[in-house]
Amino acid sequence: MRDLGPEEVQRFVSSVEVSPKTKKNLVATLQMLWKSARSWGYVAHDAVSNIVLPKRHRMVQRSYTLEEIQRILDAANEPEHTLYLLAAETAMRGGELCGLQIGDFDFERGLVRVNRSVWRGKVQSTRSEHTDRSFALSHQLVHHLREYLKRWTPNEKSWLLATRNGTPWDQDLVVKRKLQPLLDSVGIKRGGLHAFRHANIMLMDRLGVPLKVRMQRVGHSDPALTLGPYTHIASEDDGKFAEQLGKILRPNAPKSKREGVAPDEQPLVH
Repeated sequence: MRDLGPEEVQRFVSSVEVSPKTKKNLVATLQMLWKSARSWGYVAHDAVSNIVLPKRHRMVQRSYTLEEIQRILDAANEPEHTLYLLAAETAMRGGELCGLQIGDFDFERGLVRVNRSVWRGKVQSTRSEHTDRSFALSHQLVHHLREYLKRWTPNEKSWLLATRNGTPWDQDLVVKRKLQPLLDSVGIKRGGLHAFRHANIMLMDRLGVPLKVRMQRVGHSDPALTLGPYTHIASEDDGKFAEQLGKILRPNAPKSKREGVAPDEQPLVH
């Protein structure tokens, strides 16, 4: 390390063919190593503090249009249809969708709880570190799930979406084996499950959903702002958005018993 100067380190960092994020992590590791080497007396000079990192170009995220989502739902068979419908309405991450169990749903109140994720068959906690999150489901989605469960095959862990062996689905395999072939068959540009999430976020913006509700639903908020325990009753704005989104995604689904909007409960979009 005594023989390495800033020029050699910069040349090494620039030559490594990895993503900008990985390169940033590499430099951070080098700086940590150099700090230890200096404190232990192995080196006296600093060769890593002024390393220039490449600019990170923000990638345009794939987002399905509303028309594309409806075409996907029309073309999909079960149980993939249920997966795509949940992805479009709830904006859950792929791993969170694969980690859903029947007990996570409260059909009477129209709520779903998100407290686990599945990645390559392994169950993990969600990214919301300190609390579960729960939010409202539309009447249309609750009705669909009730009908789906009439044909659902039970498994040991009560996974909503399970393989024949009773293990939870792998999102990467679903995208590769089911979603992408379907997109190709209907002439839609390829995307993953995350494209449903981005579409949902765009629809929330279009419907004027309050920022706090958006954060609650997508799990990006500070723990103090997220919905707390499962016993939480969804806010009026959360419930209104779920109903509006249900009508947009499934316009031909059975209507709710509650027709119209009461005078003191104005819709989010006029």
